[in-house]
Amino acid sequence: MVDDEPGILRAVQTNLGRHDFRVDTATTGEEALEVYNRRRPDLVLLDLGLPDVDGLDVLRAIRERASTPVVILSAHESERDKVVALDLGADDYLTKPFGVNELLARVRVALRHAARPSTGTDPVVRFGDMELDIERRRVSIDGTDIHLTPTEWDLLKLFATNPDKLLTDRMITDAVWGSSYPAQAHSLHVYVARLRKKLESSDASRRRIVTEPGVGYRLVTD
Repeated sequence: MVDDEPGILRAVQTNLGRHDFRVDTATTGEEALEVYNRRRPDLVLLDLGLPDVDGLDVLRAIRERASTPVVILSAHESERDKVVALDLGADDYLTKPFGVNELLARVRVALRHAARPSTGTDPVVRFGDMELDIERRRVSIDGTDIHLTPTEWDLLKLFATNPDKLLTDRMITDAVWGSSYPAQAHSLHVYVARLRKKLESSDASRRRIVTEPGVGYRLVTD
């Protein structure tokens, strides 16, 4: 966990420790990367307001090294801040102040996504110029690999295994985040926008993921 507030570090370290997590801490961006390189953790909790560097720079540095799940902790709750962090590769965004139970839920979801094996579908799925290698958790367009975070991958895989089918917001959040997780805790449209940005061209006629207003989304294969 990376945060410059000692009280928050102690509280999170203590509470996660009670649930059998080992928590290493850092109070600066420089220290965070040193600990990350040394420990290679399963997950990173990252505050954006660090005293030496912007937390987003730490996120960029982590993403250059690996796809380790990163949950952002921030006092800023604007949608723009969330979009920027998610676009840079964060897997989730939690606004301060937060409850321990919600933090634990976000941690479990992020770890579950990172460890989730592929099941029940062909090893390689193709939709025009887009190819999904389910076993290797890779997607490419015209042979160029597209980097997706674990959550983005789970969302795209859900669409790809239900081609041309209308998936409601509730169906999507249940499948990707779990039925016990509140749908309003996630900005589903933000994740869909990120997928579109990575998978679609500026040509609106080549829209891959179509919005059904007030209902949900579908992956169009024609």
